[in-house]
Amino acid sequence: MAEPLLRALNRMRGLILDDTVLVRAVASGRKKGEQPKWRRVEMRYVDLKAGRHLQITAYDDTQAHTSNHLDPREALDDLLDEPFANWHVETTTETHQVQATKKLEAIVHTAARAEAQEPDRGHDKPKERLLPEDDPVLVALGISDQQGRVKPSRQAKYRQVEEFLRALSAALDDAMDGGKLRRPTPEDPLRIVDLGCGNAYLTFAAHAYLSRVRGIAVRLTGVDVKTQSYDHNTVLAAELDASAELVFVVGGIGDVQLAEAPEVVLALHACDTATDDALARAVEWRSALVLAAPCCHHDVSAQLRRSPTPKAYSMLTRDGILRERFADTLTDALRASILRLVGYRVEVMEFVESQHTPRNTLLRAVRTGNPPTDKAREEYAGLVEAWRLQPRLAELLESELT
Repeated sequence: MAEPLLRALNRMRGLILDDTVLVRAVASGRKKGEQPKWRRVEMRYVDLKAGRHLQITAYDDTQAHTSNHLDPREALDDLLDEPFANWHVETTTETHQVQATKKLEAIVHTAARAEAQEPDRGHDKPKERLLPEDDPVLVALGISDQQGRVKPSRQAKYRQVEEFLRALSAALDDAMDGGKLRRPTPEDPLRIVDLGCGNAYLTFAAHAYLSRVRGIAVRLTGVDVKTQSYDHNTVLAAELDASAELVFVVGGIGDVQLAEAPEVVLALHACDTATDDALARAVEWRSALVLAAPCCHHDVSAQLRRSPTPKAYSMLTRDGILRERFADTLTDALRASILRLVGYRVEVMEFVESQHTPRNTLLRAVRTGNPPTDKAREEYAGLVEAWRLQPRLAELLESELT
């Protein structure tokens, strides 16, 4: 039953300010037509030498910002004024879910805990692992040894898996909270495809995390042109008893045929214009959520070598290494711009720190179906004309852009 939003938030404020009962609170999502300062905010109390503080961890698109407040009222009131669509507040005895509606009302769900939970007030908490080192998937993939410890040579891969899962989890939450992606059921699981999955490290990890840790019903399809990848991944899925929800097919990104259009498309380190093929298929399928981590960017780099550089920008392309790096940035900027022109809200973020891997850019696109603005059209046209480029994604989506 709906009630005034301010009344519901004021009640949540009282619970959050009670350091004897609060376990944690989370604000996420956004009201229609508005944008909060933060993508997600988490709150809990910690015991420091100076006393008990409310620890606020606010996430933007690339990192977390943590602050501790002895008197948290002002900081909390600022957050309550932000246009978050959802508030989740856990106390020692209850959980409360507040969803803001378009009419400045709130739908509130309150449930009693089966048993009381004691808050964790520790300050120096180790970073929570989404998939523990001894998870059967990590052992099967060769990331962890038979004793359930990450192999020294696979630490970077484990870190990449963890950070990708964090990005995927946050993207799913945001899309579902914003009403752009439906909430799946066991009878109708979420349809996800991983295009160009290769040996499917992230495919297997995503399935394990979403299905076993998050409890989200999913049906995940891995697509790769190599038969040996299909054989390897199919055998591994059977060994992990996951064949019912995790399947693999042989096919190219641009022509693979699926029984049903996927709602979530993953394209992780597809080489050069294969990323464009994946993004074009996602648009064709009208997929609600797209996560793409591009690999190399040879196509635009080659075009930059053939075309004259705009006046006053010659220093960007004179040296080979700078030209390659600029091509990376330019390619992903064009991809983001094109996706915005065909009805997606796009964010470009870093999902693994650059010292761990150079393949650290993630394009996160949520389908809104909104028509492009004149400004977006002008910005894209100006960029293409200035650098005399023919983006591969624009060629693939020519009918969508006209």
